[in-house]
Amino acid sequence: MKQKGIITKLLLVVATLIVAGTLTACGSNKSSNSGSSYKSELTQSGKLTIGLEGTYAPYSYRKDGKLTGFEVDLGKAIAKKLDVKANFVPTKWDSLIAGLGSQKFDVVLNNVTVTNERKKSYAFASPYIFTQYVLVTKSGNNNIKTLKDIKGKKFAEGTGTNNEDVAKKYGAVAVPSDQFVNSLSMIRQGRVQGTVNALDAWNSYAKEQSTKGLKARAIPASEEPFAEVSPMLNKDDTKLKTKISNAIKELRKDGQLAKISKKYFGKDVTTQNN
Repeated sequence: MKQKGIITKLLLVVATLIVAGTLTACGSNKSSNSGSSYKSELTQSGKLTIGLEGTYAPYSYRKDGKLTGFEVDLGKAIAKKLDVKANFVPTKWDSLIAGLGSQKFDVVLNNVTVTNERKKSYAFASPYIFTQYVLVTKSGNNNIKTLKDIKGKKFAEGTGTNNEDVAKKYGAVAVPSDQFVNSLSMIRQGRVQGTVNALDAWNSYAKEQSTKGLKARAIPASEEPFAEVSPMLNKDDTKLKTKISNAIKELRKDGQLAKISKKYFGKDVTTQNN
């Protein structure tokens, strides 16, 4: 009986150790999963790598050789909230989305409008700008007054941009243009009849450059809804998307988002009522 009792105790000890080991393993796995950080989704450790053009004032552009603009300041503010450094990678528009897909950068901040087509392949964090459109034509052109008048007309637009989408929606023939200033030059030269673009881009241009030979009409929301601009990410980067969304919400709540907007646009364009 004594020997049987010893064997029974030994079996109980072994069983206890097995259960404890199993629980420890499960606990370790749970801890590992719950503790996995959004930082594991970053292309470079300790950095939020941001793709942008750097040629589109006032969103991102160079002044005295230095990269500046609304989205540059926004990128720095978001990175600070995420406790990482902002790493900007200036890239031409037609390579921005491809660069995101190849993980050249973590997020695109480049006045990118949320569309149903883009949402099929990419994720979008919380919006940070609501953009009103503008219709720019040659000053002597009296035939184009609204978007309904652009059908069949040649319009200079960036390939793959929401501006191009709007122009095509109303029947315009899109002529590729890689920069807003080039689109305006094409209008002056008579190569195209006009362009659809962001009102804020036009206002920024008008402050620094002559608008001689051009006329612009702000398109009311009743004619074409404001464009919702958001950070664009890879669909799999769900944790990073959540962190960036939360950062933007915090920047909106503490007033930093509006402050940055007023610095570059002269008003708050971060709400639908701007």
